[in-house]
Amino acid sequence: MGGEVHGLGTFYASANGAAAGRLLAQRLRRTWPRLAGQSVLGIGHAAPYLDLWRGEAARCIALSPAQLGLARYPAQGPASALVAEEDSLPFPDLSFDRVLLVHGLEMAENARRLLRETWRILKDDGRLLVVVANRRGLWAQMEHTPFGHGHPYSPGQVSRLLARHMFHVEHRDSALFTPPWGPCLRAGAGWERLGHAVWPARYAGLAIVEAVKDLACATPAGLVQVPRRVLAPA
Repeated sequence: MGGEVHGLGTFYASANGAAAGRLLAQRLRRTWPRLAGQSVLGIGHAAPYLDLWRGEAARCIALSPAQLGLARYPAQGPASALVAEEDSLPFPDLSFDRVLLVHGLEMAENARRLLRETWRILKDDGRLLVVVANRRGLWAQMEHTPFGHGHPYSPGQVSRLLARHMFHVEHRDSALFTPPWGPCLRAGAGWERLGHAVWPARYAGLAIVEAVKDLACATPAGLVQVPRRVLAPA
């Protein structure tokens, strides 16, 4: 299944997609204002958003899961891009300071394995930022955008999923209160200000969740601890 099946490249190349991308980018930059000297990995279709930090980060890599194919997006600066299986990311343990997951979790064939791999490659003091289509929002209902494909989540569902996979949620945000139609997107900044001021976040188009590794957890979800017999002298 290639990325064009979901219209990712076509969407972000359109006027409406570019407008939606700018609105989301403003929220991402607000959450991570500076990543000077850090290693950043974007999983899913993250290339349009990695441009926020390319000029200051030590490295930015855009990784597309194999079922999506390589992202078709013209980056604005030097970058690395690759395709890999989501349950076997081609990086050593503790490789990245930041991981941005956008158009990734809801498109994942196995979200559990993807999150376990993300935990593995993230440094112990690193941060994960997850962007997903909000199941209660209007964007998740519209199939003419990529946010209308895959498995949407509510903010609470994302938080609980992360907690089950050794992450501790530290911050939640939202984006795309703007309805997914051209006239509204042209006035998107006003819609976003109004939405953040008066509308419940659970009705935003996108849920944004920032988390850190929960090092107090003993084992990732899904693993079974086998008791060991210990012999001691009488």
